[in-house]
Order: sequence, then structure tokens, then C-alpha cells
Amino acid sequence: MTSSDLAGASGTPGAPGGSSRSWIVYAGLLVLFWGVWGATSSQPVERYDYPDEMIYIIWAFTMLVPAAAALRRERFDRRPVAALYGLLAGLTGAGGQLLLFQALADGPAYLIFPVVSLSPVITVLMAVALLRERIARLAVVGVIAAAVAIVLLSIPSGAGGEVDTGSWMVLAVIICVAWGAQAFFMRKAALAGVNDATTFGWMTISGLALVPVAYLMMGSLPSAPWQAPAITAGTQVLNAVGALFLVMALSRGKASVVAPITNALAPVLTIVLSLIIYQTLPTVWGTIGIVLALAGSTLMVYTDEKRGEDTLAPGATAEKVG
Repeated sequence: MTSSDLAGASGTPGAPGGSSRSWIVYAGLLVLFWGVWGATSSQPVERYDYPDEMIYIIWAFTMLVPAAAALRRERFDRRPVAALYGLLAGLTGAGGQLLLFQALADGPAYLIFPVVSLSPVITVLMAVALLRERIARLAVVGVIAAAVAIVLLSIPSGAGGEVDTGSWMVLAVIICVAWGAQAFFMRKAALAGVNDATTFGWMTISGLALVPVAYLMMGSLPSAPWQAPAITAGTQVLNAVGALFLVMALSRGKASVVAPITNALAPVLTIVLSLIIYQTLPTVWGTIGIVLALAGSTLMVYTDEKRGEDTLAPGATAEKVG
């Protein structure tokens, strides 16, 4: 990690020149890994009817791979504040995942996922209200476009029919808030000077701590061929590495920008890959979502780049005059 990266991780939100906009690189890597993961993650379930709880358990252990790699480069921060925000980020993320299994068991996915997908809106609201992050008007348009795109991209084909609301709707709202708060806690950890490896380490510990809960929800180990856990491990490593890139992006960029961009663009790449691999055409809503995701993300990145140029301009002028 370079000195500029450290400055971006410990600086104030939107501090001029603090991150050198390196968050864009890590956000791009996140979109790549999560996009590929999204296109391949359903294989264990479709091919072998592998239970979601078992997928969670394997995912929790794959988190050890990027955690070990990150901790080889950075020292583990033993301060209480590091443990606090790391555990909050980990438990809201992993706990939300377990609640999602229960919600999907009680309610329709085509209604649950659009609600859950609004989690970046929670992140933006928390960042603006509690972190005092400021976003330009053009970026606000981008955030709104990305939020709409996220909802549209989460609507599966063939959605429809009458359905009774129940506990699943309450769970969906809780998951939405939890995942929105997770990104906020990642950003808070960075602002407290906690390095990426430590935050991700606590997230890994949190995920592993909930493995017994996932096992109890499953009831017993499934009888499946070795290909099922092998494919699961391969796809979930992409998920785990992507989570590390999320921590790194949020430690260098505004949560109010990073969260909407990454949550909007990853499904776009998933749809493109699904089109190439499975010859699956996107729905009308998915097509509109792709356009909005690309437009919204472009606006937010452009605004961030413009802000950097405006910040550097006075210094460059002064140097030229001197």
C-alpha cells in the first residue's frame, strides 16, 4: 500500500487530493469479481440443488484466503475502535445474508430482491447525514439513476402474480438496512485510521462466527457430489475477494458514491456475461437498468474527476505564478 493510499484511508470524506481517486481502481476490480461471481454463483444450486446455507458456510471459509493475503501486507490493528467497526461491518453483512435465506423461504424472490437492492440508498443517507459527505448536484442525479437501475436489474423475468405480504417483507427491509449500514461502517473504520486488512479480518471472523447458525438452519450436511462444494468454493472466492476490494474502495472514496456505483455496475457485468455464456437475453427492465447504471456511474465518476481537477487548479496556478 502506498503513502497516498494511506492518506486516502485516513483522510476526511472527500478530502482534496487525499485518495487521488484510487477508489475507482478498486471499485472497478470489485465490479469485475462480483460480476463474474454473479454470473456463475447459481451453478451449485442449479446443477446439484446445493443448499444456500452450505454455500454460506463455504463462503465464510473462503474469506480466509483474501484475509490472509491482506494481513501479510498490513499489521492487525488491535484497537477497540477497529474491532467495533470491523465487527459491525461483518455482522451486518453476514447476518443480512442469513436473514435473506429465511426471507426467500417465506416470500417471493422477485419482490424481496428489489427491496434489498435499495441498500445503497441507506448508505448514501447515512454518509450524508452522519459523515457530512457532500455530493454535487450532478452526482445526485447519478446516485438516483444508479438506485433506480439497481432495482430494475434485480427484477427477474416472469415476475408477477398475487402474493401476501408477511414476515418476509419485514426481513427484506431489515436486510436492506443492514447491508446499507455495512458499507457505512466500512467507511467509518477507514476514517478512524483502521487499515483495510484489519477491517476485512474482523469481517472474516464475523462470517465464521455465524457458521453454526447457518448449519442449524440447514439441519444436516447435504449429500452432494464433490463437484458441488468445489464449484461453490471456486465461485465464492470471487465473492470474498470482491468484498476485500469493497473495503479498499470505501477506504479511499466517498461511501455515497462508491456504494451506488458498485451495486449498479456489478449486475450489469453479470448480465453481459450471462448473455455470452448462457445466451440469456436481459428483460426490458434489465435493459433499462443497464442504461441507467452506466449513465449514473459515469456521472458520479465524472463529478469526482471534475472535483479533483478543481481542487488541483489553485495550487497549479500558484506554482506557475511563483
